Amino acid sequence: MSYLLIEALSKRFGRFTALDRVDLSIERGEFVVFLGPSGCGKTTLLRAIAGLDRQDSGRIVQDGDDISQWPVAARDFGIVFQSYALFPNLSVADNIAYGLDNRRFDRSARARRVEELLQLVGLPGIQGKYPAQLSGGQQQRVALARALATAPGLLLLDEPLSALDALERVRLRGEIRALQDKLGVTTVMVTHDQEEALAVADRIVVMSHGRIEQVGTPREVYRAPATPFVADFIGRVNVLDGAVHERGRVQVGPHVLDCEQARDLSPGAAVRLYLRPEDITLLGVTDSAPNSFYAHVRKVEFLGAHVAVVMKPDRMEGVELTAQFSQNYLNGTELPPGAIVRVGVDRRHLRVIAGEG
Repeated sequence: MSYLLIEALSKRFGRFTALDRVDLSIERGEFVVFLGPSGCGKTTLLRAIAGLDRQDSGRIVQDGDDISQWPVAARDFGIVFQSYALFPNLSVADNIAYGLDNRRFDRSARARRVEELLQLVGLPGIQGKYPAQLSGGQQQRVALARALATAPGLLLLDEPLSALDALERVRLRGEIRALQDKLGVTTVMVTHDQEEALAVADRIVVMSHGRIEQVGTPREVYRAPATPFVADFIGRVNVLDGAVHERGRVQVGPHVLDCEQARDLSPGAAVRLYLRPEDITLLGVTDSAPNSFYAHVRKVEFLGAHVAVVMKPDRMEGVELTAQFSQNYLNGTELPPGAIVRVGVDRRHLRVIAGEG
């Protein structure tokens, strides 16, 4: 049995549908990330699980109990908000122990639990400090300790890293993942940051307009997007319109490209091909390998370890491709604007998404 089961969940705010019959199953101990743009319903879904925004219809089952109508206080979860939500007039110790005070912890047990949690989040010895004396990253660690104080069965994280600077976000996301691995607590996190989701999740729930577009591992949603929205939202992608030339081959402009996913499509069918920038390779100028063509370099963007190259494929009207090459891959090769290069694409990396074209 799933630890958290969501069935046909709907939520409306006036005429706006925030959740549209959402179904989702989460296993015990999973780290699941709700990912999508602003307004897609991910935070509303998290708040419905917590009981903070009661659903209009559908049900939520946690560990075998139907909690759909339970009050917030009766639900078994800890939550961390984007804004930390620490009490500025309380010490770190009192903030962390806030949820313990109604659970009959005596003073010594309370102090031991606070010390244990501060050790867990890497902030030993700061019990007497106040939130204003801490950095943003430290405040978020304290908020995380407070959420874990009662040893909840479910940990909810609502954009917990978005208020931090880039380096602190990367550092803290790794710590949150390591902590979740150590404790084994079922965790649901909301984010709009695709890199963050790919880095920490066991599974990603990609949402758009109140619906789930795809549920899968980070590798699945990146390498095998189920819908055009997922392909476009997660990572960069090139889009090529064409038509099936014959089974397993697609014509794009004057070029006929081998495409593994087109094997079962009928000749003449319109298709749309999706291609990740890192799946474009450089070939020798005279190389006539399958799925290769000439392209004119339009723009080069230096990205540190990688270079993004915008190019215009030969005889493909209105089409630009973005390729991404590592510095090691280029090995000193210069690609100045105006250069003519020959590029190739592996037939396995051209993805056709059903219903497109």
